[in-house]
Amino acid sequence: MKKQNLIVDKSFEFSLLTISLYKKLIAEKEFIISKQLLRSGTSIGANVSEATAGISKKDFIFKLTISHKEALESQYWLKLLKHSDLTEINVDTHLVEIERLIKILTSIIVTARKNL
Repeated sequence: MKKQNLIVDKSFEFSLLTISLYKKLIAEKEFIISKQLLRSGTSIGANVSEATAGISKKDFIFKLTISHKEALESQYWLKLLKHSDLTEINVDTHLVEIERLIKILTSIIVTARKNL
């Protein structure tokens, strides 16, 4: 049985959540921010996956730092959607999830740097 990895699972779930939101935004003809969010939101998990296959501790930290930056960017796009009049779609759940991801990534990066 494969061991569970919280950040791998959470980042994958966030990617799926982002794809679902992207489809809704496209249906509302919101093409610009939706595309930016799709790219940054799915990039988090892709970089986390790469980090788990890192060749060194420095590589691991580097890939997770990229994931962290993508999470911050995703949070920015979500806040824009929430506070603009571009859509009526409620993104509060997405904001809660991205904040959780940011906290988890921050914690892992800080710990990994201490153990370097």
